[in-house]
Amino acid sequence: MSSTAPRDAATPNRTVLITGCSSGIGLAAAVAAARAGWLVVATMRDLTRSGALERAAAEAGVAELVQVRQLDVTDPASVAACVAGVITEHGRLDAVVNNAGAGHLGTIEQETVADVRAVMEVNFFGVVEVTRAALPHLRASGGRLIAVSSVGGVVGQPFNEAYCAAKFAVEGFLESLAPVAAAQGVGVTLVEPGAVASEFVANVGVDLEAVLGAAGPYAPALKGYLDRTTAAFANGAQSAEGAAATIVDALGADRPALRVQTSEAARAFVGLKLADLDGSAVLGATTTWVS
Repeated sequence: MSSTAPRDAATPNRTVLITGCSSGIGLAAAVAAARAGWLVVATMRDLTRSGALERAAAEAGVAELVQVRQLDVTDPASVAACVAGVITEHGRLDAVVNNAGAGHLGTIEQETVADVRAVMEVNFFGVVEVTRAALPHLRASGGRLIAVSSVGGVVGQPFNEAYCAAKFAVEGFLESLAPVAAAQGVGVTLVEPGAVASEFVANVGVDLEAVLGAAGPYAPALKGYLDRTTAAFANGAQSAEGAAATIVDALGADRPALRVQTSEAARAFVGLKLADLDGSAVLGATTTWVS
């Protein structure tokens, strides 16, 4: 798998850049898109973590269609260099999948505003930065702009204030951009997964027992949330490959929807909010998570 392989007659014309491909949905989407015939520029912040993607692409027989590049979505220079490199090498960019992000667990009294800003930086401003750099090239190709949001971008969830705020921001940003981009021939889609089979503890990047021990008056509510959420991830989660299939469908659709969910569970959960004019249904559901 090369980051500099030249295009030849056997290489497809459609090129997609996907962020956050070292694991999870990003890794699965890179492999699935390659299997669907896309030339995939699979990016990640730390290239030492590329092994899992390289093995998966080789096992799927699509290693020649997956190129790994370094991209830190929080670094404007990194974003600009990566996008420019794609155009230099391939001459076009047909789609972008903004997938890079990071989980977060906490409530505002027990963290700093700097913590919240850091969550916004990777989960929201990273999407803004990549989108801004890619749009001129997507206009030229009549391409597709996709962001992996979350059901947490529609329904606010306990102890996810910063994370959900960032995903709400992604939803508002791209919902507002969509008609403007469409007038320039660029389709915009928000993909909303629910719980995806992965290691919940690793995803949020904290020692859950330590966090619970330091939660003070919030400990009972936090324990209720953790019990419910770890069970959801362990028992009822969708596979990363299932979520990736929705992304690939959106890449290939003639007229993609603005908002698509990746599972029936995600559709039901998001529907709770979208049909909830006064907010009582959402609060009625999420209150039970912390009781």
